Amino acid sequence: MVQWDPQGWRTRPIRQQPDYADGDALTRALDTVTRLPPLVHPGEVDSLKAQLARAARGEAFLLQGGDCAERFQDCSRTSIENKLKILLQMSLVLTWGARIPTIRVGRIAGQYAKPRSSPFETIDGAQVPSYRGDHVNSFGLEAREPDPQRLVEAYFHSAATMNYLRALLDGGFADLHRPETWDLGFVRSLGRRADYEAMVARIADALEFVEATGIQTGNVTGQVDLFSSHEGLLLAYESAMTEQIGGRWYNLGSHFQWIGDRTRQVVGAHVDYFRGIANPMGIKVGPTMTPPELVELLTLLNPSDEPGRITLITRFGADRIDAMLPPLIEAVRSSGRTVVWSSDPMHGNTQKTGTGVKTRDFDRILDELDQAFTLHAACGTRLSGVHFELTGDDVTECTGGPQELGEGDLSRAYETYCDPRLNFAQAHEMAFLIARALQDFRTA
Repeated sequence: MVQWDPQGWRTRPIRQQPDYADGDALTRALDTVTRLPPLVHPGEVDSLKAQLARAARGEAFLLQGGDCAERFQDCSRTSIENKLKILLQMSLVLTWGARIPTIRVGRIAGQYAKPRSSPFETIDGAQVPSYRGDHVNSFGLEAREPDPQRLVEAYFHSAATMNYLRALLDGGFADLHRPETWDLGFVRSLGRRADYEAMVARIADALEFVEATGIQTGNVTGQVDLFSSHEGLLLAYESAMTEQIGGRWYNLGSHFQWIGDRTRQVVGAHVDYFRGIANPMGIKVGPTMTPPELVELLTLLNPSDEPGRITLITRFGADRIDAMLPPLIEAVRSSGRTVVWSSDPMHGNTQKTGTGVKTRDFDRILDELDQAFTLHAACGTRLSGVHFELTGDDVTECTGGPQELGEGDLSRAYETYCDPRLNFAQAHEMAFLIARALQDFRTA
């Protein structure tokens, strides 16, 4: 294996990077980021990796979710609380239903950049640079040129988000006795709300009994962890957040990063960068991935087969998963590699309405997820995680679900700048359905 250099990726072919007009401004911005304190601690990174190793053995379940692309304007008290709330509530449902610990990883505190299919787009007859996320440029047409100062702004928004998340968890936000965290008031399905409230009441009653014996339960699941993650897309920024500690290199911009489906080339810059960091990482596995390529990636990125290091996040679409997933499962199993298998049922099921609005249908998302569980069971492996684009707000971006949203409802609260997200009620319903599937496959 070639010795790793944290800047070695610069000699490799690279994709999905913005073209900054002012190189000196870019250097100054990166120097600023490099001097700033890390956002996470190496001990937290190692803790997540150990928990993911449990998921690889079927002893825990990974729940990874959050915004498609975070926006600077959403770095607010209400928005952060809502994101944390939906992840906590989903994890409560999964843990209670499946009877195994849930690992909570948010697409949060750093998911400000997005790959795009084209560097330009046409709006009102004019060609403009594509919006690449607030990490790079503005959604508004007046500021579409990549701005290096946004690298610094992204750091501070990530830091503010992490700071408030830690304060919420340390301050008891996850305590089951706090009704504002666990309330499900605006979910329209009275039946589902009743199921959830009955479950919370049973858990609270059990905790009250245990506490009456003199044992302090603390919060609902003991020490509540929430780990941060984002796509490791902008390699200059990721390198600025990388430090050598105890003989190992860590990306301390988040606990977990993933390589996107557009940047996972074996000889590419992203794979070269990721092979040298100690963080657990994800690989998005889409329709163009071949079994030999996947095994080669696993060999490059995890040569010692360290448990918990690699999470494979599959994203095919409900119509293609049946043909595409089993050969990849067999290739990984034959190679003897240890991975966490996770399903991203969102990206492969994106479609446009007749008026050109991008959306996703709840039933198609669920269909791909159901197939993933079934196919893994048939292949003798285990689906141990899910990866959703979701929000804790009552947006209307995906059709279907417990609110039975149709195309005509999308304009009511369509807020995303990139891809459509499950709203609070849809995400909550999905958690119940996943918990049921986990129960079924554990007892089969």
